Amino acid sequence: MRKTEQTRLDNISKDSWYAKGANLATILYSAEIFKRHWQSPSCLEMGAAEGIMTENLSRAFEDLTIVEGAKQFCIDLEKRFPKAQIVNKLFEDFAPEKKFNTIVLGHVLEHVEKPVEILNQAKTWLAPEGVICAAVPNARSLHRQAAVIMGLLESEYSLNEADLHHGHRRVYSPETFRADFISAGLKIQHFGGYWLKPLSNPQIEQYWNENMLNSFMQLGERYPDIAGEIYIIASL
Repeated sequence: MRKTEQTRLDNISKDSWYAKGANLATILYSAEIFKRHWQSPSCLEMGAAEGIMTENLSRAFEDLTIVEGAKQFCIDLEKRFPKAQIVNKLFEDFAPEKKFNTIVLGHVLEHVEKPVEILNQAKTWLAPEGVICAAVPNARSLHRQAAVIMGLLESEYSLNEADLHHGHRRVYSPETFRADFISAGLKIQHFGGYWLKPLSNPQIEQYWNENMLNSFMQLGERYPDIAGEIYIIASL
């Protein structure tokens, strides 16, 4: 089972889209949101992929550990972030010797087979006053609702082409996202959203400019229930 999952992650890493177009903007914006809440001095990033979030974390934390399942991602991360400790393991096999003030799961929980178990593990790695910062795509996003009406998706929870390419196993709603944290015994300090997304990424990337992207990222914070992305800041 472990070997199968390792192979799956390595295959996804060969053609990852997270550092492209609108996906890049969403990760950078989520980093700005997380920055409002994260705690120093130590940070664990779970699932760094191309290291977009890592750029921000490396500047904010002198003590940065990254656990990433895809080997190629780890090779690239080691070159770019020599001061960070890079661990090429599945989350289930990771056993740190210390606790962390901040744990970041940016676009991770939609990928893993058993998200509550992963959160239960992360909880044991969190320092007493620390925070877990997590973000996932939102099933109730405007663009997904529109896709259902147009007959492009069977339901808001159906996996679209991009979901399948990224290796997503589920699409969260605000309710199911919060439920996983509650099931793991974590306290939700903040819940919110960002990126009010009316169209698909290819449509947006073709016609929108940077100012439009930034404006709609901010608008999503006003309407979290229908934002393209939702986030949780949790504690013990």
